[in-house]
Amino acid sequence: MKILFSNPPWWQEITTTASNQETMLLGWRAGVRAGSRWPFTYQLSIPPDRFEFGSYLPYPFFMGYATTYAARALGVPVVFRDSIALRESYDRYFDYLERERFEVIVIESASPSWEHDRDLIHRIVARLPHTRFIVTGPITSLGEELLNVSPNIQAAVRGEYEKGVVRAVQGETGLIDFDLLTPEEMNSAPFPYFDHLYAYRYWDSNPVGQRAPHAQVLSSRGCPFKCIFCVWPATMTGNDPDGAGKRFVRHYSGDYLEAFLTELVEKYHFKSIYFDDDTFNLGDRHVEKVCAIMRKLKVPWSAMCRSDTSGFHLWQEMKDSGCFGVKIGFESGDQEVVDKIVNKRLNLEDAQRVAHEIRRVGMTLHGTFTFGLPGETPEQVRRTEAYILTLPLDSIQKSGCAEIEGAPLHTLSRQKFLHAYPSARLDEHYVRATDGQLKFEHLVR
Repeated sequence: MKILFSNPPWWQEITTTASNQETMLLGWRAGVRAGSRWPFTYQLSIPPDRFEFGSYLPYPFFMGYATTYAARALGVPVVFRDSIALRESYDRYFDYLERERFEVIVIESASPSWEHDRDLIHRIVARLPHTRFIVTGPITSLGEELLNVSPNIQAAVRGEYEKGVVRAVQGETGLIDFDLLTPEEMNSAPFPYFDHLYAYRYWDSNPVGQRAPHAQVLSSRGCPFKCIFCVWPATMTGNDPDGAGKRFVRHYSGDYLEAFLTELVEKYHFKSIYFDDDTFNLGDRHVEKVCAIMRKLKVPWSAMCRSDTSGFHLWQEMKDSGCFGVKIGFESGDQEVVDKIVNKRLNLEDAQRVAHEIRRVGMTLHGTFTFGLPGETPEQVRRTEAYILTLPLDSIQKSGCAEIEGAPLHTLSRQKFLHAYPSARLDEHYVRATDGQLKFEHLVR
């Protein structure tokens, strides 16, 4: 048996109709799927089958961990293929599948890519009718109806999918519910998949100061906070589609992280490390543990953080251990939006003070903001723009709020009201969309 963990191609042609009614190709939009909490498409200047370093490419964390986990647990050939990172065309992808003849293909999908991925499964089955599929990712929040897409879909695995995929390969069918790794299992699992072809392709230019090649890694799984749009804590590391449940965080141990990061740096000579946790700095002890490891490695690093989940003094400790920058999610500059629409539980005045402290100690600061939230008024948008001007940001990310299956925002679209988000409403200002980048492009026209 041969198993493929596949992050398939995702291309969209940008076309126009000429005066003679002929369709003209203007360019391409490339999709980002596995590895992104909010899959989306963006314009790319190069065509399929060409790769140029420098555009945003996230490491597919869940797929990378599941690949090595399955290889160890099953003892059969297991292959990792990230077609997004390869920038390969559909023709090249299909040629590869026909040549290799995998019995099982594992695909991770979410709302923005699902229509595309569903059609792709049908295209693969037309060429390779005996191929079985295991579908994973946030789209499995659809439940049993996912299994009706194709008789070749053997199983849909909800949540993190290391154990679920192994169960499916061993014969289990249908909807496989959440079966997350315990902290003990996390820390005894093999390191996620890397090789010399893929290791140098992944890239995120923020926070400012990244050095290529860099490694994107996790030091924890999960987040206790319940932002209305956030996908992974609701669908992958927990099951909380309406924000009413309890969410958990599991940290990798210091021994695991030190061994993993040391191997990465020695084998691939990474020049910087980016911790892309949902929230890296959950608690002083965890931050101190990572700082101690990074002091030993002597490699510059950065992280995705909150402004209020670790001690104020630790920003200096992070800087002293080699941290050159952090990302902070502010989401809005209006406190009511933050409290009653996003449900982020973030004091914006305190966050502002922390932002200035981060810059004072000498780290760069990347701020993220979300627009087009349900119930957000034009005046609240203006307050956000004004708040942004008070922050010492080196870079900024403005995103459209996207509805991803399994996240509270998508649940709101069905139920119309959620107790955890009392001011979130689907009014005349709200634009429904699954692709946040396309939504933001629409909002700013």
